[in-house]
Amino acid sequence: MIYLFVHQNFPAQYVHLVRHLARIPGNRVLFITQAQDGAIEGVEKLVYRAEMPARTGVHPFVVDYDSAVRNGVAVMETCRNLRARGVVPDIVVGHCGWGEILLVKDVFPDTPVLSYFEFYYHAQGADVGFDPEFTPPRADDGPRLRLRNTVSRMSFDVSDWGHTATQWQRSLFPAEMRARITSLHEGIDTEVIRPNAQAWLKMARSDTVLTRNDEVITYVARNLEPYRGFHWFMRALPEILRKRPLAHVVVVGGDGISYGAIPPYGGTYREMLLAELGGQLDTQRVHFLGQVPRDIYLNVLQVSSVHVYFTYPFVLSWSLLEAMAAGCLVLGSGHAPVTEVLEDGVTGLAVDATDPAAVCRRVDEVLAHPDRLQGIRDAARANVIEHYDLHARALPQWMSLLDSVTRGRCPGQICNGAGVPGAN
Repeated sequence: MIYLFVHQNFPAQYVHLVRHLARIPGNRVLFITQAQDGAIEGVEKLVYRAEMPARTGVHPFVVDYDSAVRNGVAVMETCRNLRARGVVPDIVVGHCGWGEILLVKDVFPDTPVLSYFEFYYHAQGADVGFDPEFTPPRADDGPRLRLRNTVSRMSFDVSDWGHTATQWQRSLFPAEMRARITSLHEGIDTEVIRPNAQAWLKMARSDTVLTRNDEVITYVARNLEPYRGFHWFMRALPEILRKRPLAHVVVVGGDGISYGAIPPYGGTYREMLLAELGGQLDTQRVHFLGQVPRDIYLNVLQVSSVHVYFTYPFVLSWSLLEAMAAGCLVLGSGHAPVTEVLEDGVTGLAVDATDPAAVCRRVDEVLAHPDRLQGIRDAARANVIEHYDLHARALPQWMSLLDSVTRGRCPGQICNGAGVPGAN
């Protein structure tokens, strides 16, 4: 089998799948991407570059569409080069959000395409307008977001099937699109990500060494920004640190922007929040690690007494499920998509993340009674193993999905008389 993956950020959500496929004798795995760095044994990486002018001259509502077309054309040319070498994939798997799969069928018309439909934008009921401070409603939200969904809709037209990580993300798409989108998470390697009572973490700027015997409050995001509730977390810290004089706070994440807008006055959100809080934080007990290697990240989770995961109603982070798999007591924002995987009082604790006093009370509750809540930690890990384990669940389901799409069958679903797959 020849598998062709397309994603601008190699290997992104497909890391486990491409590694698994590359290990199977007889498979050939190719990956078209913009990323220069990174490699996986057995995976042939093809780097493309899309020409992006500094100023497009198009209407602001369609700047993203203009970029998507340029990505699509660049990927199409890469596919043409493959075809000229006699390479025709049995299936193409790719992210639809940046236009990369828009023109693949123009080169490989008979090859089935499985597309990742990550998010469908709405003017109400999701991220936009959820946080009046940083995503206030705007008069043009409706038309702006409707046009932003253009690439997803056009990608759907050239896709044989779709996938997305959670049921909530799937629910955002129109009914006609949901009918051909499977909810399937990428999987969590619970053999690697697991509790470790002997884990420790040394702070580089001091002689402080943290273990499971300490009070350790952890927060992780790719970047420290409002979409992942960084401002809510920071504003709760002064009272948390006052109530818990022995607690340390470990924050993992960069100062860039993954989602949303740059800070209103420039700089970074970390700088903005530190300036806002002034001298209210004991900086000897608040440790910003930046972006860290995978092994350090895992140690952070393993020494955690309470792990805070806040987000807008948006794409679910891998870090939430990984924290649960590591045996963390997770305090999550009490809304979708968090509540799809975290049940308050059963597999974690939920809170109104916008209320600093409520956040402080729940953190204090955990730190004051660590043994009493051990059952929640155990249940969280058990839930991830049951529903998201990489080897027992995710990879077998992915292989079944790939096989069904390649063979033109309805993936794991019952088709009605009209041949339209029923929703799962």
